[in-house]
Amino acid sequence: MKHIKHEQTLVIVKPDGIQRSLVGEIIKRYEQIGLKLVAMKMLVPSGDLVEKHYTIDPNWVRLAGEKQIANARAKGETPASEFPVEVGTVVLGHLKKYLTSGPVIAMVWEGAHAVAIVRKMIGGTEPLSSDVGTIRGDFVLDSYVLANQSGRAIRNLVHASGSVKEAVDEIKHWFKNEEIVEYRLVQEAILYEI
Repeated sequence: MKHIKHEQTLVIVKPDGIQRSLVGEIIKRYEQIGLKLVAMKMLVPSGDLVEKHYTIDPNWVRLAGEKQIANARAKGETPASEFPVEVGTVVLGHLKKYLTSGPVIAMVWEGAHAVAIVRKMIGGTEPLSSDVGTIRGDFVLDSYVLANQSGRAIRNLVHASGSVKEAVDEIKHWFKNEEIVEYRLVQEAILYEI
């Protein structure tokens, strides 16, 4: 079993993050907290790559639909449909259109509690309700209402793995083993050694 200091997570800077020239700011935040960048590439993903990314978990479409329905109800809105798979399929379609609209930067970050730290740093999925100090809270004004009224995916700059298992599966989907570099940073001695 790997030591926790070698936990890895996938981060994808989405097309809006690239178009808004926020790549350096996003990378800077992860470096400043002590995470180590071990893989990175820029590409325009295919629709197939995006769909397989989101459906690595076979329950994703249903869960995304349930989340969308619950969010609508919580805001006093009428959901587009009462059928989670139907709503999730629409969400997936919007995400495919969004993520294939331009280049993305896929990265693997490594360090203790990498998954949880990165998730905390990016903020909630909806930028409007993300805390100030998070990437989404500081740099995005989008909301579920705005995205739904516009018939598009929410613009939230970054994707990050939601669990350690999800990170392992997503990293395998986006990177070959030989694309992930093992090396040592001087700061690792400060962070992890006695």
